[in-house]
Amino acid sequence: MTKNLLIISLLLITNMIANAKQKAVKEYFGNTLNIGAGVGYYGYINTPLPVFIVNYEIDVVRNFTLAPFIGLYSFRNNSYGFNTNPKGYTYRETVMPIGIKGTYYFDELLHANAKWDFYAAASSAFLVRRISWDADYYGSHDVYKNRPDLSMDAHLGAEYHFSKEAGLFLDVSTGVSTIGLAIHFNK
Repeated sequence: MTKNLLIISLLLITNMIANAKQKAVKEYFGNTLNIGAGVGYYGYINTPLPVFIVNYEIDVVRNFTLAPFIGLYSFRNNSYGFNTNPKGYTYRETVMPIGIKGTYYFDELLHANAKWDFYAAASSAFLVRRISWDADYYGSHDVYKNRPDLSMDAHLGAEYHFSKEAGLFLDVSTGVSTIGLAIHFNK
């Protein structure tokens, strides 16, 4: 009985030492290029739109990254101005959100498998806009009275690593939800 207890104790101690060494290794999340496509919902337009976003994550402190990003979405309205023209007028709005995303990774806290990353994030962006109109439209070009020029979103996401260099991510947010490819340059 004492011999079995000693063997079990040694196995437990060996396992604890191995786990401690494994946890002591810092996982890096930065130096990662994320390329995503998805759907954005912008309240002032009142419809979901396809969105393309690219960001580059940089490690700041343990489990936290900052990622400058740029995005693109476009919207076309074919039915504006029926009160002045029975056919209406067409305009196209193209928007480029340019901003920063701060991400905290919960892998350590959740004891996540090395193949998975789980995170929460917040992002803020300036919205650079361009609106083009039909050539024969001479009315007001201010379509959206209360459109924001600054965007702020909260995110929850996960990434599955195919290899040390690449993974597939899903990012669900209050504004833009994307699925995409993560390319890791430091793993």
